[in-house]
Amino acid sequence: MSVRFVITPLDFVRNAGVHYDKIPVSEFTRLRDLLFDDGGVVTYQISGYSDKNNKPCLHLEVKGEIHLRCQRCLDKLTHVIDLQAFFRLVKNEAELDQVNDDDTMDAILATSDLDVFDLVEEEIILSLPISSCHPDDECKIHLPESIESNVDDQSHSAHPFATLAKFKKTN
Repeated sequence: MSVRFVITPLDFVRNAGVHYDKIPVSEFTRLRDLLFDDGGVVTYQISGYSDKNNKPCLHLEVKGEIHLRCQRCLDKLTHVIDLQAFFRLVKNEAELDQVNDDDTMDAILATSDLDVFDLVEEEIILSLPISSCHPDDECKIHLPESIESNVDDQSHSAHPFATLAKFKKTN
């Protein structure tokens, strides 16, 4: 098991801290339940900085590959993770509500200890697709021919109200 990296966010920003590490996917307990298997490694880099208004912020980059389950064929689906997240650090709930009203940046409370491992796992989970599927030409499950031909027949049929229009003209 890798060593968990815990920061004091405001000190990390004050010192312009930067930290890089790798985490085996098998160590993400909450994420693991959503995966096909727990193979692979995720790399991350977290850095602290002050924005143009001198407000404390964190920048998180996460990269790697995980294996999701295709919702159509139930086989392994490789999902590339390449995400960046920017967080403004706030000192209290009131400031958190104020910053969250602005949709351009996320905010988190500057607690005394922030477990970067948990932050990385949370951002990966939030970035996952709602329903993961292979592209149609790569999925191992195929529609039966009778269904495919029926779909083709329906797409070439006349407008559904054309028959009604004929009745209207005859009356």
